[in-house]
Amino acid sequence: MAENKFTRLDWWPEWFTGKTVNEPIFCREFLEKHRLAYTENAFFSVNGKVTDENALRSAVYQLIEPFVVTSVSKKVDDIIKDLRIKAQVKELLPQTDRIHVQNGTLFLDGTFTEEKTEIVRSRFQVRYDPKAKPPERWLQFLSELLSPEDILTLQEFIGYCLIPSNAGQRMMVIKGNGGEGKSQIGHVLARLFGAYAKDGSVGKVSENAFARADLEHIHLMIDDDMRLEALKQTNYVKSIVTAKGKMDLERKGKQSYQGYMYARILAFSNGDLISLYDRSDGFFRRQLILTTKRRHPDRKDDPDLSEKLCEELGGIFLWAFEGLQRLVNNSFRFTESDQAKHNREMVKRDANNVELFLQSKGYIVCSPELTISSKDLYAVYCTWCDENAYPPMKRKTFVEFLSNNEERFGIRYTTHLINSAGREVRGFKGIGSLVHLSSMTPGGWQKVDPEDNPFRET
Repeated sequence: MAENKFTRLDWWPEWFTGKTVNEPIFCREFLEKHRLAYTENAFFSVNGKVTDENALRSAVYQLIEPFVVTSVSKKVDDIIKDLRIKAQVKELLPQTDRIHVQNGTLFLDGTFTEEKTEIVRSRFQVRYDPKAKPPERWLQFLSELLSPEDILTLQEFIGYCLIPSNAGQRMMVIKGNGGEGKSQIGHVLARLFGAYAKDGSVGKVSENAFARADLEHIHLMIDDDMRLEALKQTNYVKSIVTAKGKMDLERKGKQSYQGYMYARILAFSNGDLISLYDRSDGFFRRQLILTTKRRHPDRKDDPDLSEKLCEELGGIFLWAFEGLQRLVNNSFRFTESDQAKHNREMVKRDANNVELFLQSKGYIVCSPELTISSKDLYAVYCTWCDENAYPPMKRKTFVEFLSNNEERFGIRYTTHLINSAGREVRGFKGIGSLVHLSSMTPGGWQKVDPEDNPFRET
């Protein structure tokens, strides 16, 4: 009996004691066969982030199942916890000078190596083939959807998403009236980026403090149908677009932590991305806004178009890499057509309609000797909004915007304006009303001569 027992010991793995699993030895042997690193609440391997931890659990289960009779799942959980400790590394830095693909690593200078020995943050499942055919069907599709200049912008943006960097500090919005086929771009990119692309919502990111953590380790967030409601706050969206280094991330019920964020945002919409309160230049400057061509009425749609486009992924990857190289050589300044620049200025102007109000005729007049109270100027503005179908800003926002742009508009904010009742009020110098404020009725206003302005300085 003793001899038989000794013979059986020769077949046991080193980590099995005869009764249970020696977890430290198991973890050591497991990591020798499966190179893993653990950081930022995730395992990473030579194939990138381990997106399915259940597969890791399954691998552990298959090894210990012949030797553990009871509570196998609990033992698996214990081993996974130990693996997190054993494989722990301080950090795994994003590599912005290379792209890891299925068959190796492509560097930004164009060199390629087939070695796959390095533990990496991401590895795309597309193969690098320098002899891949140009994606003719993809390019034809884009030529029917966008102007030639905007195709260059899209090419650079897709290439930009291939590396974990926010150096470009831009998100992209592609808008149209509907039915143009712009969402096909999202389908193709979801296949190109695989596990490193994620469906999401710009609105959710702007409202939910936990939404940013859902984008950790993701290269591209695709909002296939962006909500048209104005964002109540923009700081979360702007922080993702411009993130440099680590940022504070929160998950529900867990302590916040520091993690890298390099998810780029691509949204498809029938309208513009605007903010309810943020009219800053920074919010609009971070948007690349492309408009689609009108759909030809005689066009026949191909229900299998996205699958046919995905047959060209190898060529599309090379096309995107070309855009990335151009972007890097231009110091991460995107090619922008005059139309794209005009789109951004129009969105900015429409979102901040105070500038349109100040440029309007028949409501106000600018002259150094004129003054008007903040209350009365806001009343004129609200009626202008009503007559021109614009939503008015809140009074505080309206006054703050004007006071912060005094030099730009040639006016001056004061807290020592004396109204017709002899009371000291807040208001502006250099601007007055062209209408009697008492005449603000649904039937219209009565125009007045600026000389009759009750706040005119004497």
